[in-house]
Amino acid sequence: MTALPSAAYVGRFAPTPSGYLHFGSLIAALASYLDARSVGGRWLLRMEDLDPPREVPGAQAAILQTLEDYGFEWDGGIVRQSERLALYGEVVERLLEQGLAYACTCSRKRLEGFSGIYPGFCREAGRPPHDAAIRLRVPEREYAFVDRVQGVFAQQLAREVGDFVIRRRDGLYAYQLAVVLDDAWQGVTDVVRGADLLDSTPRQLYLQELLGLPRPRYLHVPLIVQPDGHKLGKAYRSPPLPADRAGPLLLRALRALGQRPPAGLEHARPRELLAWAIAHWDAGSIPRCRTLAEAALD
Repeated sequence: MTALPSAAYVGRFAPTPSGYLHFGSLIAALASYLDARSVGGRWLLRMEDLDPPREVPGAQAAILQTLEDYGFEWDGGIVRQSERLALYGEVVERLLEQGLAYACTCSRKRLEGFSGIYPGFCREAGRPPHDAAIRLRVPEREYAFVDRVQGVFAQQLAREVGDFVIRRRDGLYAYQLAVVLDDAWQGVTDVVRGADLLDSTPRQLYLQELLGLPRPRYLHVPLIVQPDGHKLGKAYRSPPLPADRAGPLLLRALRALGQRPPAGLEHARPRELLAWAIAHWDAGSIPRCRTLAEAALD
């Protein structure tokens, strides 16, 4: 696909401070960074700190330090979702007033056995929004897009997802709502992230349509899977990125993304590696799969 003019490209990296950056995080950060910088675009940094109970003390500072240690440079200030709660609340209230969302008091126990697809118990109940989750009504239609790596992806929201939560019962706002509002507010044109979020994208397309927001292009990179089948991630205590191995791990991440750094860069500093990678970035070489075995990278 033809790249957007450099002045128009705005990318972003949006980590969650529920833990430290790991090798899987590095692959997502690197892909988004190179995709932006290779066309002279901007690369923004956003902290998706929507869930204070899950946030690890010191994780935000550690994430910033790791990005600096690995040679990344972002544009502008850091956006924190925790500072944008009032906007999310205004949008939820508007959706409720328009009848596009409704209050739901279903417990997890009541929803057992429905495979994560909401059956609509509270859809027409007319419950008050206090002490309740807020769900968005979804239409009986398919939402599809062409991912730059994964190809065509389609989902029938009503059948495969059901009405989904945009504000939790404890008052915390859902990722699906916040990410759509923030991408639009920041002018993001290209979303480059892990393939674990591929299934979320149709919900985000629906929200963009509903709120009259622009649709960015999407590129979902493969997830790195451990021998036990779990993806690299904070939930499985994947080791944090060490500052003293930035060069070797950047090279490993480049190869995981299908890039071919020359042998002469084996001992290069992070900034030198990134300069080469920006000049030679080829998104078309990213493996067209959702997962890669960690063992296959060595």
